[in-house]
Amino acid sequence: MKKLALHWQILIGMLAGVAFGLVAAQLSWNQFVIDWIKPFGTIFINSLKLIAIPLIVASLIKGVSDLQDISKLSQMGGRTIGIYIITTVVAVSLGLIVVNLFQPGGLIEESTRTELMETYGGDAAGKIADAERQKGQGPLQPLIDIVPDNIVNAATDNGNMLQVIFFVIFFGIGLILIPKDKAKPVKDFFDGLNEVILKLIDLIMLGAPYGVFALLAALVVESPSADLFAALIGYSLCVLLGLGIMVFIFYPTLVRIFTGRSYSFFFKGISPAQLLAFSTSSSAATLPVTMERVQEHLGVEEEVTSFVLPIGATINMDGTSLYQAVAAVFIAQAFGMDLTLGAQLGIIVTATLASIGSAAVPGAGMVMLVIVLGQAGIPEAGLALIFAIDRPLDMCRTVVNVTGDATVSMLVAKSVGKLGDPEVKDWDDYYQKEKAAS
Repeated sequence: MKKLALHWQILIGMLAGVAFGLVAAQLSWNQFVIDWIKPFGTIFINSLKLIAIPLIVASLIKGVSDLQDISKLSQMGGRTIGIYIITTVVAVSLGLIVVNLFQPGGLIEESTRTELMETYGGDAAGKIADAERQKGQGPLQPLIDIVPDNIVNAATDNGNMLQVIFFVIFFGIGLILIPKDKAKPVKDFFDGLNEVILKLIDLIMLGAPYGVFALLAALVVESPSADLFAALIGYSLCVLLGLGIMVFIFYPTLVRIFTGRSYSFFFKGISPAQLLAFSTSSSAATLPVTMERVQEHLGVEEEVTSFVLPIGATINMDGTSLYQAVAAVFIAQAFGMDLTLGAQLGIIVTATLASIGSAAVPGAGMVMLVIVLGQAGIPEAGLALIFAIDRPLDMCRTVVNVTGDATVSMLVAKSVGKLGDPEVKDWDDYYQKEKAAS
């Protein structure tokens, strides 16, 4: 018998957790659920937090070192990284605009919010106090805080992830600049470490159905209110609205303005990769199809696709970044926390940089969200509010990630004269004739 796919297992765990929580609440088993069920959800959350720093170190060093030659950053590399960062900032900003405009967390009643704070917000007071102290510091203090004076100390706290990211990027650049024979053992180590971390994520995600069951059962018995579930629906709609704007408005508009290609041309070329991304929730698994569609159907030459798309699968996670922004503010709203403009600007920076190290596999976005929450002073346990519906949203945001990669490859190809004629039907034949003519 074929094993049930993980996303179906997670959805079953979600429904079973809600059902069990409702039954437990009716039978007054609340304390039993808190004492004997909820701890498994806590273990699952801790497992995600445990893997956060190793994941971003291994993945980001691999992504930076894969550039191989610093000189590539001067033309194709610089444009690729620059456009990826711009689109990610746009995605995060759009997520913040949508969630602040509709405020789905505001659907939660004050009584439910108080219960959530009592249950999950044990460490929130200290973080809020830290934020208040930071208000009295100089305007450049956030810039100072990015550069650690001790990387080992910075790596002991998920809240210092910006410092870890800074060091890792710095380390990766150094790895590119030294002779290849000297860099190879180090690069091989981190490539291997990245594979190990990805396998650990696979193992952790095997426990996702049980973790979701425990989290939802505990959530229901501790706060069995209809307004919380209405807020979750509102949160989902905010995420989907933001993702839809990116896929159907932002990306095709960029393609139209900068390459002259039509809306229908773009979607006809990339739609098979989008469908695969939706079904696998993995940019990495979709990469071969993405490269084939972009090269043979969108007219981007192989020289560009082989460089831009693999890097995009590692560092360009627009859909993930948008979701992290919406989720972070939603969780803060659910806990009754009023995020300042500075805190939300911090979310833009953190989500943008964290997306660079987000592995192109299902579930990695949730790990990166832990980083964003910790940096913004939002209780990480608030993940319990959104994890149950993460998988369907993950499928949608992977579509955005893949579409963004294809868009940037077309923009870069156009800028370096590597984008072919849209009227060509056989790109392989076209390229062979071009080479023969030259």
